[in-house]
Amino acid sequence: MTKWLRSGRRRDICFLLAAAADGELRGQQLKTRLESHYDDRLEPKSFYGSLSALVDAGFVEKRTEGLHDVYALTEAGERRMRDHADWVGACLDTGGESA
Repeated sequence: MTKWLRSGRRRDICFLLAAAADGELRGQQLKTRLESHYDDRLEPKSFYGSLSALVDAGFVEKRTEGLHDVYALTEAGERRMRDHADWVGACLDTGGESA
C-alpha cells in the first residue's frame, strides 16, 4: 500500500470523487461533504494539503474553472481506490483473516 492510502482523509476524498455524479467536485464541495461526514470543521490548510498531496502523487487531477478549482480522480487514483475497496471487502468477508 502506498503512503497516500494510509490517510483516511485522502481515501475519503477519493471515494467522494468516485461517487460524484459527473466524477468531479469543486474543492469547497469536497470540504463541505467531508465536514458533514466527519461532523467536524476541517482546517482549510490541512484539507487543501491533503488534496495537493493527492494531485502531486498523480491520483487526483486539478483544473481551474472560473474562480474555482475542480478535482477528479485520475485512472491511477481510481485503480488504487478500487484496490483498497476490494481489500476492505475481502477483510469483511473473511473476518480480517486475509489482512
